[in-house]
Amino acid sequence: MTLKDILPRKLGFGAAPLGNMFRDIPEPEAIETVEAAWKDGIRYYDNAPFYGAGLAEIRMGDALADKPRDQYVISTKVGRVILDEIEDVSARDLGEKGDVFKYGRPNKIVNDYSEDATLRSIEDSLKRLKTDRIEIAWVHDVAQDFYGDEWLSVFESARKGAFKALDRLRDEGVIKAWGLGVNRVEPIELLLALEGPRPDGFLLAGRYTLLDHDRALQRLMPQVAERGLGIVVGGPYSSGALVGGPNFEYAPATPAILDRVARIKAIADRYGISMKAAGLQFSLAHPAVAAVIPGASKPGRIAEDRAALDEVVPADFWREIRQAGLVNPDAPLPILG
Repeated sequence: MTLKDILPRKLGFGAAPLGNMFRDIPEPEAIETVEAAWKDGIRYYDNAPFYGAGLAEIRMGDALADKPRDQYVISTKVGRVILDEIEDVSARDLGEKGDVFKYGRPNKIVNDYSEDATLRSIEDSLKRLKTDRIEIAWVHDVAQDFYGDEWLSVFESARKGAFKALDRLRDEGVIKAWGLGVNRVEPIELLLALEGPRPDGFLLAGRYTLLDHDRALQRLMPQVAERGLGIVVGGPYSSGALVGGPNFEYAPATPAILDRVARIKAIADRYGISMKAAGLQFSLAHPAVAAVIPGASKPGRIAEDRAALDEVVPADFWREIRQAGLVNPDAPLPILG
């Protein structure tokens, strides 16, 4: 079974903002955001224990508690176990993610990719999500952006533990699919080169977007397509930079990125199209992409994402950004291919 068989639609919901990413989101607003996604017809919800030290899963569990379980798909992640013990949030080492979840719960986060921790992580997630199953498990952040020079040893720990555990759970029918949930291309390349583990697809955040896609396009997407696997694109707006926000990759955007955004926006404005439409439709144009999951922290964002997906973008817009060198010449584009 492929990711495209499992995921009900092209547009899903990324739950990172529900963990109080960047700001302290009031509880009613978080619940209303999930409710707005449900009313819009979104039936794929991605989460992780890491998002606010369990806060995003708890909120999503509350919001979906009265929904028919056979009508939606949940993915969550393994690699972090959330303890009842409290820690100093400001002292956490989150790699390049810095203090992105400083407004989340203060519960201690333990990085552990062993088999036992993987099974415990899933059990804990089921409780927070108030459900009896998850469809997809992603192994979270086994990459250099989080672990620096130690990332290969962390990956090796996951290879011996989480990968084998998830292979078995998938074969036993406990989950339907597994893969990596990362912000970097390299760990996916490494996993695909291994003998043994049989992942079903990947959640790749920020690496197949209108602002950043060269490496994934050249090194990863062909392998994924060739093997009949799928990619879920996370962070399609590049932490908000594409749609006028100050951040790119969880940090302040550089002048070069801001200039690229301005050049794309100037062309989009001339054609009267939104930057959200350009971003979502670019990511979905690649045949290896099974779904895209923009994060939302306000109910109104859901309607914006839906409108962006349905917006008619003229072929001439895509031709022009290609001619301007603002996308890789080999990238599949809507209409143009």
